[in-house]
This record gives sequence, structure tokens and C-alpha cells, in this order.
Amino acid sequence: MVLEIDFESDEAFYMQLRNQVIMGIATRQLHEGDTLPSVRQLADTVGINMHTVNKAYSMLREEGFLTLSKRTGAVIALDADRIRALEETGEALRMVLARARCKNISRQEIHDLIDEIYDNFY
Repeated sequence: MVLEIDFESDEAFYMQLRNQVIMGIATRQLHEGDTLPSVRQLADTVGINMHTVNKAYSMLREEGFLTLSKRTGAVIALDADRIRALEETGEALRMVLARARCKNISRQEIHDLIDEIYDNFY
């Protein structure tokens, strides 16, 4: 999987990298144990500051997607705490569903949309 930066996007560079790694895991382009490029290597490859890459990697570590060490570098290591992940997903969905409800989007439309999006990951 190639990590790239869209320099025209309004999204922060570190968030672009973070989101690409998460999508790579979700779409099975990245797997448990896969190694990502070093901070320096990725920064040089995509043309951004090393601190920006470090921020993305740090966020991914905090969120349970990576382990970071000087010996092994950045390695995909999915969080085994499924309950915590489920709770976080529920919190995020609450706000999304509240907004959808305010716009009169039906339960069936939500279910169809979730099924469509979820199916794209497999």
C-alpha cells in the first residue's frame, strides 16, 4: 500500500496519513504485523516534515493500530480490546445518527448505507 499526501486537500497531512492507514487495515491492504516505512523514509517519500509523520504514527499508536519501537519501527498491531473499540464506535455513531435523524433520514436508509459501506471493506 502506498501512502500519499494530497497537497490540495484541506485535511491536515497527519490526518491524511492516519486515515489512509486505517482504511488500509479496513480494506485488508494492511495486515497485523505489516511494517510501515520509518518516519524519515515516509517523510522523504511523500515530501513532508518528519514531525508530521511522527504525529500520524503517534495517533495511530494511541488508537491501537500501531506499535512503535526503535528496533522494529512502526508495525500494524491491532488493539485486542474489542470492547473499548465497540464503545468508541458507538459514541461516534451516536452523533452521526443524531444528525441523520435531524435530516429525516430513515432507519432503513441508514441500514442500507451502513451495509453498503461495510461491504466495501470485504
